[in-house]
Amino acid sequence: MTRILTFLAALIVLALPLGGPAAAQSGNPFAPVITVNGLGITGFEIEQRIRFLQLMRQNGDLRAEAEKALIEDRLRVWQAGNMGIKISDEDLKKGMEEFAGRANLPLPKFIKAIGQAGIEEQSFRDFVRAGVLWREVIRTKYGQRVKISEAEIDRALLLESSRGQGTKVLLSEVIIPAPEGQEAEARAEAGRISALRGEAAFAQAARQVSASGSAQNGGRLQWMDLANLPPALRPVVLGLAPGQASAPIEIPGAVAVFLLRAIQDGRPADQVPQTLEFARLALGPVGAAETAAFTAKVQAEAGQCDDLYPIARKFPAAHLTRETLPQGQIPQDIALALATMDLRESRVITRGGAQELLMLCARSRTVGAAPATPAPEGEAPAEDTAASGTPDRAAIGQQLTNQRLNSYAENYLADLMADAVIARP
Repeated sequence: MTRILTFLAALIVLALPLGGPAAAQSGNPFAPVITVNGLGITGFEIEQRIRFLQLMRQNGDLRAEAEKALIEDRLRVWQAGNMGIKISDEDLKKGMEEFAGRANLPLPKFIKAIGQAGIEEQSFRDFVRAGVLWREVIRTKYGQRVKISEAEIDRALLLESSRGQGTKVLLSEVIIPAPEGQEAEARAEAGRISALRGEAAFAQAARQVSASGSAQNGGRLQWMDLANLPPALRPVVLGLAPGQASAPIEIPGAVAVFLLRAIQDGRPADQVPQTLEFARLALGPVGAAETAAFTAKVQAEAGQCDDLYPIARKFPAAHLTRETLPQGQIPQDIALALATMDLRESRVITRGGAQELLMLCARSRTVGAAPATPAPEGEAPAEDTAASGTPDRAAIGQQLTNQRLNSYAENYLADLMADAVIARP
């Protein structure tokens, strides 16, 4: 369903039932204005798609983008019909619930949320139907071709285990706030950004929507050691090609997308989990003048973690916390921020509508953690996901399968587009 999630980020509205000849009368919003292999696209559908693109704050020629997306939708549905592929009402409902669940909403609340933006429930239903149909098209046509061997899984696991502290990555980030009640919109926006290709488009999106301090720089981060990243994020980054964005990653109060700009392989090194010492100081509500003034004062006076104590003395004890935790136990959003920081460096982060100053006090190897040892030739690497963040064999196999099917799907859609008969009545 990962690919379907990407589809929904760019394509939320699908075909509504077309009327008979009377529907084609001038001025009727349900009259087809484009036909794709005989299937009509109405003016109403185009306007709804434009509305959704506006909801995502997408720039450019929104009408052209809406038309392109709907044309691709029609090709997916058309090909499913050619192959005799159908789905049941139960499959459709499961697909709708699955997508709503990825937005952290039950289906009724998700439908209400998009309805408030003027998007019809039937439009969402038709979209999910098209997505599930397309998934079945790809499985039917290519499923038997995709055979991931044990050797391929071994190589993928070995790639993760052999890249250690000598490997550096150059990333860009987009952090989209997801306050309570707006999770669906944030997830959809992240899906659209995840589908972008190339650094320039990603940087433009970062400047427009990212809440991170890197937004003004197009989301660009400095070189960092792969080992500094949270364990669960390492295989995600290693699975990207330069210029490719990750799938949306949910973190507390936000959704993140990362783009790999470059990777620098160093000598294979023992990959030992890190333990980080860090301090967090509550600054105040987002957007408040008092918060901005206090933030400037703290950043001017605090050059190391110990400097935060006299600053926080007049506040309740809970305003300042200092913790020492293994990477795997640090909340994802805090771990991501710490990954980019040097010792004694600070960064302002947003959590739950409030801002905090985060400072890295120390970074060290976890006491008692053993280096990751490459498996003997012919044997599978150890599956220690808790320590290294390496996915298990089943997860790696599914990831490789999905990547291959996604590649087939993209190429197949391009072929259908090239052969399509597209007309404007």
